Amino acid sequence: MSRLLSLLAVLWFTVAPQAGAAPSPADRAAFLKLAKKGWVYELRTAIWKSDPLIPPIVINGRDLAGASLCVVGELPHPQTQAVLNTFRALMAEVFGKPLPLRYAGQGLEFCGTGRSVYLRLYSERPPHVAFNEDLRRMDEVFRFGLPSGREQFVASPAQAQTFFGRRGRTTHVMVMQPPPGETTELEAAFYASILIEELYQSFSFGMDILHFDREAAFLSKLEEFPVNLRHLPWGSAGYMQALLGSNPAGLCQFDVFMLHALAQAPVERTNSDAFLEFINSDFDRLEAVSDATLANPNYAPILDGACTVKLR
Repeated sequence: MSRLLSLLAVLWFTVAPQAGAAPSPADRAAFLKLAKKGWVYELRTAIWKSDPLIPPIVINGRDLAGASLCVVGELPHPQTQAVLNTFRALMAEVFGKPLPLRYAGQGLEFCGTGRSVYLRLYSERPPHVAFNEDLRRMDEVFRFGLPSGREQFVASPAQAQTFFGRRGRTTHVMVMQPPPGETTELEAAFYASILIEELYQSFSFGMDILHFDREAAFLSKLEEFPVNLRHLPWGSAGYMQALLGSNPAGLCQFDVFMLHALAQAPVERTNSDAFLEFINSDFDRLEAVSDATLANPNYAPILDGACTVKLR
């Protein structure tokens, strides 16, 4: 067995449900509460209102269905590629449209003109220069009003931003990946976790959900227990262990449930009470289709089995 397959096997037994095990019945109240926290929000729109030529902002979790994923910067590490392929397969099943992926080299200008989510991969120093070049390129295309002369800095090993401009919206994701060569089990889990989180959050339009009770089980990848990592290098074991402990390592039952809800909701805006009403009215059916998805062993590398079983 290759080193990569060994690592994937470790992740399988660490985070995936046991073979043949079915998810526990979903807790309707808990799911609705999390859905409200993560998806029913108001954008901080003061910056956009200053430009009357930017179209009204409508948030709908189906907006990126059928978009492509354009990778720039480094070529994907084999582990990164495995996560990308699994996530793409999940999105294609849930939304009924493929999620094409292409590698466009070092610059966004080679990504083409179609709808894309831009993913910059790096494994060494934070690419501040390349990041700002990406922003300037996106501003040229989408006209979202990047402040002149202001440099942005890479603030964490994984981050994602969606920009709304005169010519539409665009999403930029930047994620640290393993350096070339073999990885430890800790590194494999860490790099997979941060990539899964940014992909899921970007394609679902979900917001971070603070989780303050250390004794309460996590129900979503979007939940985060606050940790102080200020003085730890990103590539250190202490940083990786602390960040891995702050939320689930992969997607939870709730997260897959929400993808199906977003894909099927007959609403114009998914950051709305109408979206919650749809979830409540179609809860049993959505639970059934999400459980069928969770039972597919092909998705195991991006799932966290510890949060697919909920305690009542």
